[in-house]
Amino acid sequence: MPRLWLIWVELAVCGGVIAVAGTMLTRYADVIADKTGWSASWIGLVLLASVTSLPELVTGVSAVSLADAPNIAIGDVLGSLVFNLLILALIDALSRREPLYRSATQSHVLSAAWGAVLIGIVAMSLVLAQIPTSAALGHIGLYSPLFVLGYLMAVRSVFLHERAQMPTLPRVAVDRYPGLSLRMAVTRYCGAAVLVVGASVWLPFVGVELATQMGWQKSFVGTLFVATATSLPELVVTITALRMGALDMAVANLMGSNLFDIAIIAVDDAFYTSGPILSAVSPLHASTAVAAMTMSAIVIVALRVRAARRVMGIVGGASIALLAVYLFNAWILFHHAS
Repeated sequence: MPRLWLIWVELAVCGGVIAVAGTMLTRYADVIADKTGWSASWIGLVLLASVTSLPELVTGVSAVSLADAPNIAIGDVLGSLVFNLLILALIDALSRREPLYRSATQSHVLSAAWGAVLIGIVAMSLVLAQIPTSAALGHIGLYSPLFVLGYLMAVRSVFLHERAQMPTLPRVAVDRYPGLSLRMAVTRYCGAAVLVVGASVWLPFVGVELATQMGWQKSFVGTLFVATATSLPELVVTITALRMGALDMAVANLMGSNLFDIAIIAVDDAFYTSGPILSAVSPLHASTAVAAMTMSAIVIVALRVRAARRVMGIVGGASIALLAVYLFNAWILFHHAS
């Protein structure tokens, strides 16, 4: 029993470090946006999303190359997808002035749609990977280049859309951070990123030992517990950005993190030298992929409909649907993992 408690403490410490670093990331990302004139959505989609997704990247690489736990790696990525989308429900509840889906700009529909497309490819790849004759490029699955190409196409598409919208966006001429230079902000931003990476190295080992001690399947642990811990930067950044009044930065960070997470599967596949990584994991991960795709579709519909009504004055119906899909997928993983 003492060892089990120590494992939970290790998980909490890793999460705590990531949470503190996430707050620093948000502050200095806002400084960089202020100094460069980049839009909050673009900062959230690329700059913040790439760094807040570093835990998934480091956890996945160390899980497959050091801990030999491909289920932890894939479960972490896919679990992070659904957890990031669940955070939108939290933003909706915290946005007391106006429902999230009415306040956020329509540019997020594009990134959410790209996310749904790429997640759909992941789901199909998980099913096809179970066929013994699946083609591969050496030990890398044919799907991995598609994930990288899809991410780059998505980022370029959103960038072009943001650039087209820039003339209509208000420009802030006042320097809101006169005491900080761009160089100082970038340096401190990189320092926070290092803290995130350092804490992430230990997560797969903690997840594997937790699964062993509790008798849980690694696919369940990776999808829920490790994914929740590695998604703490997204959670902290989102709440911090919301408190700063940067709603679009918060939403763009979540959408961008999901796009970046798909590309991480390709990186994990490259480091997993025993064969295509999706052929070595539980096919039950397809359930999480389908759940993430469903949740992305819910977000797209909510952003387009822009309903003003809230259930009991707390959250919109779309947020309740996101929570329901997340909980249903968790139930499937817990009761049917094998």
